Amino acid sequence: MLRRMDFTLLMAALGIIIMSLVIIGSATHINTPGEERYYFVQRQGIFTILNIAAAAFFMNFDYKMLQGYGKKLYIFNLVMLLAVMLVGQSALGAQRWISIGPISIQPSEFSKLIMIVCLASVLEERVGKLNTLDDLMPVAAYIGVPFLLVLKQPDLGTSLVFMAIFFGMVFVSGIRLKLLFGIFGAGIAAMPLLWHFLKDYQKMRIMVFMDPNVDPLGSGYHIIQSKIAIGSGMLFGKGLFEGTQSQLNFLPENHTDFIFAVVGEELGFIGAVLLLLLYLVVLWRGVQIAKDAGDVFGRLLAVGITSMFAFHVLVNVGMTMGIMPVTGIPLPLMSYGVSSLTTNIMAIAILMNIQLRKQKLLF
Repeated sequence: MLRRMDFTLLMAALGIIIMSLVIIGSATHINTPGEERYYFVQRQGIFTILNIAAAAFFMNFDYKMLQGYGKKLYIFNLVMLLAVMLVGQSALGAQRWISIGPISIQPSEFSKLIMIVCLASVLEERVGKLNTLDDLMPVAAYIGVPFLLVLKQPDLGTSLVFMAIFFGMVFVSGIRLKLLFGIFGAGIAAMPLLWHFLKDYQKMRIMVFMDPNVDPLGSGYHIIQSKIAIGSGMLFGKGLFEGTQSQLNFLPENHTDFIFAVVGEELGFIGAVLLLLLYLVVLWRGVQIAKDAGDVFGRLLAVGITSMFAFHVLVNVGMTMGIMPVTGIPLPLMSYGVSSLTTNIMAIAILMNIQLRKQKLLF
């Protein structure tokens, strides 16, 4: 099993996680004096070890077992998202979390990976059969229900991730390009209408994306401080624990959504490029695993996971540099958060499982 392991993917993912723990420690230690100074990094480290152990255990099972649980997982996903609406906790203007003892989990994070499994189960029988809008509508409705539940929280960022996963998986399923381009065209044409359904803070985020100085002390503050942090890092950075924007609390959410800005400030252009290269390796291996998968279900799983990672990295990094709107999407394996960390480690484990079983077929 060790000989057949995808060590390139494993090393890239571990490299991101190690960098994450260092940067989280740097970003948060100054805000928590005394013995709790490294609370966030210790907590993230503990859950990293637990998740890696769980992933290693599940590597012993064939990923094809997931296919038989597609319907049950879908129902569980809906129940979980409905529970957020009924008993969830609110923070930062959104109701997204459920408390289980001392731990707060974000079901919408788990929902992304669950929907990849469910969608792969549904699309397997429809590969090469998505020729008309009528063929596509049942699949769109299938993902549309959890999409709307997440949008209701509201969590626009995760909803957009659902769309990225959906389009990535139906593209590989052989959807007609004419139909796909037609959907994109209809979406672009409908944007002026969709504007009226956005909440005020969502409209402001789009306006701030166009010009952060529209609200420099409010909605535009995050982007302005993030760009200052990244720019001030220059080539080699200011050094770990030396970033003024992060250490002096000018940069909000510096250990979660805007952690890439801390990397840019403290490790500079060199550190930022290194991190992006690690993500490039993960995405490259995801594409190769999808290409070499031994069955259609495995290929769809790999494409869904790779689409999820690609969208997260593109939007989060773009957001911190001001070339994407602020959506609250975490940076995979980097941003602090138990739910996000668990989802991403399990996603990497599934990719490795697909590669492992493919190698097993060859031998």
